[in-house]
Amino acid sequence: MRDKMRSFMSGRYGTDQLGRFTMAVGAVSLLLYMFFRFDIFYYLTILCLVSYYFRAFSRNHARRYEENLKFLQLKNRFTGRFRGFRAHMEERKVYRFYTCPQCSQKIRVPKGHGKISITCPKCRSEFVRKS
Repeated sequence: MRDKMRSFMSGRYGTDQLGRFTMAVGAVSLLLYMFFRFDIFYYLTILCLVSYYFRAFSRNHARRYEENLKFLQLKNRFTGRFRGFRAHMEERKVYRFYTCPQCSQKIRVPKGHGKISITCPKCRSEFVRKS
């Protein structure tokens, strides 16, 4: 039996991050359907399952790989904003952030140095702020 399954799956694409995401969306929509009984959740669950199995059993590796890359780029664009925000919140303890009045470049200055003259690294304009 194991050999039959192995021979059936040879050459198939299998699972990837997009497949796992569609299964998670399908599981959430199934739970929502169980609680609220809206038909849209039922159809979303069926759509996610069909999509997952279609991708897993596909032999077109290049196409599935491209789809997964697009998904990962979109995911990284979304999660990258939160990652940058988190880093900014952690750095607020040690640094002050100012915006250059000329070019709107964000500038990071260490805290606790009193009034200092800040030179913008982009446009070389100078302005005075408290650090």
